Amino acid sequence: MSTDLQTDEAEALDAYSRVVTDVVGRLSPSVASLRVTARGRRGRQSMGAGSAVVITSDGFLITSAHVVGGRDPSGVATFSNGEEHAFRVVGRDPLSDLAVIRVDGDGLPPATLADATALRIGQLVVAIGNPRGLAGSVSAGVISALGRSLPVQSGRAQRTIDDVIQTDAALNPGSSGGALAVNGGGVVGVSTAVAGVGVGLAVPINDVTRGIIGALMTRGRVRRAHLGIAGGPRPVPSSARDRWGARSGIEVVEVLEHGPADAAGLRPEDIIVSFVGEPVTDVASLQRLLAEERIGARLPLIAVRGGSDVALEVEPAELGVED
Repeated sequence: MSTDLQTDEAEALDAYSRVVTDVVGRLSPSVASLRVTARGRRGRQSMGAGSAVVITSDGFLITSAHVVGGRDPSGVATFSNGEEHAFRVVGRDPLSDLAVIRVDGDGLPPATLADATALRIGQLVVAIGNPRGLAGSVSAGVISALGRSLPVQSGRAQRTIDDVIQTDAALNPGSSGGALAVNGGGVVGVSTAVAGVGVGLAVPINDVTRGIIGALMTRGRVRRAHLGIAGGPRPVPSSARDRWGARSGIEVVEVLEHGPADAAGLRPEDIIVSFVGEPVTDVASLQRLLAEERIGARLPLIAVRGGSDVALEVEPAELGVED
């Protein structure tokens, strides 16, 4: 190996190390280790551990909803300087796997929330969390993929988390709720799951999740609309493709009795192709249109039934979520 090549490799390694150490120095004070308890038959019981990220100096932190599940969850947050603060759950949203907690403390160092929409595949990221109870653990890797979908369920309610970040930075049990950050220390994701060796997933920080976090901070919950159907993608009949310019829609598999779709006249085997004037090609596209402001409004929906278009008006109801 030539001296020049050795020098180039050493400089590249030094640059990599500088990025990681800079992120750790900026962000570690904002990442807490959580010990979670919940009410059980024999009093409060340990529910496990996780991580959380400070987002305001007056004690609000974000974490994963599954980290703070159970009846009446609470616990203790431990910071990198050794300080411990009791915390309570302000709100949790299992359908985005996000939660907000608040500690009994002030003057905390908030992390900077960045924008995951600017990420690129191959970009360096740093994960900080508390895997297996090992506080302040750091791993680094790259963005392996973007735009992943993660199915979640709460009671009978089902949904898909969109634009999930995939990384090869090591994530392990206890990492959930921790920070996934880019150069400069900006948090672009909240670690949520391990899908296999070298496959970690994180809920992105973007306009949608910022709205969810804001709702949890102010109201303690997230309101969503639903139509009362179960369905999946299906090709649109060739006779209807030219009319809609789409090759697929959502086939209605089941209609909830007395639900919004039932009242509107939607039937099993109908294929939804349009809602509120927007094309519907898959479940995710319909989910994005079922925002809080749609609840209780009479809205246009078009389905293909037996090759013909059927125009309906549907009044979405609020989606109930069970912890």
